Amino acid sequence: MSDTPTLDISDKDDELDAAAIEAGRLLFAHECRFVAGAATTSIIPDPDRDEIAFAGRSNVGKSSLVNALTGRKTLARTSQTPGRTQQINFFLLDEKFYLVDLPGYGYARASKEKIAAWTEVVNRYLRGRPTLRRLYLLIDARHGPKPPDQELMTMLDKAAVSYQVILTKADKARPSELDRAMEATKKELSAHPAAHPFIIATSARTGAGVEEMRARIATLAELTGMR
Repeated sequence: MSDTPTLDISDKDDELDAAAIEAGRLLFAHECRFVAGAATTSIIPDPDRDEIAFAGRSNVGKSSLVNALTGRKTLARTSQTPGRTQQINFFLLDEKFYLVDLPGYGYARASKEKIAAWTEVVNRYLRGRPTLRRLYLLIDARHGPKPPDQELMTMLDKAAVSYQVILTKADKARPSELDRAMEATKKELSAHPAAHPFIIATSARTGAGVEEMRARIATLAELTGMR
């Protein structure tokens, strides 16, 4: 990325310096546009660019976080109805790599057959996507990891997919709830070899954690040479 400052930090639990923050700001100031929605594996875009994906239970706030990161309120469709995202949505950032919004799991107002179909599409994507550089697993800060989250973590471990947990809706959690969710998540992650140990608490509404996520993604892009 020609206008992104060289970063001198690694992607780990440490303080972000000014260069990292600025790199994140510059990266997400570029155009981000919707390019494809895939309800079946046959129409998933070719793996011609690196990808960062967002997964989580229905209504955990994946689309809201994508909108907050990109600074575009309606880039990813949001809804108060769980399960409205029923396809894999690809957004191209800076003409360089994809942000991928995956359908939620755990609940949806759809037939069992339809749920099974898009769940299989997601599972195939996660198991066989060579350009997937990291998955962000979103978990509600008020509740911490639930059995469906743990099942996905186990699948990601087996598939050797690197993932990092993001606690969402932190503004809606009481401090004690957030502390419990953080501790429960840390304990859960210790049993999963593919998990990144550092957890970020975010709020799409207040913007908490968004600047940090942008910086972390920019750092990841620098470290992995994402194109």
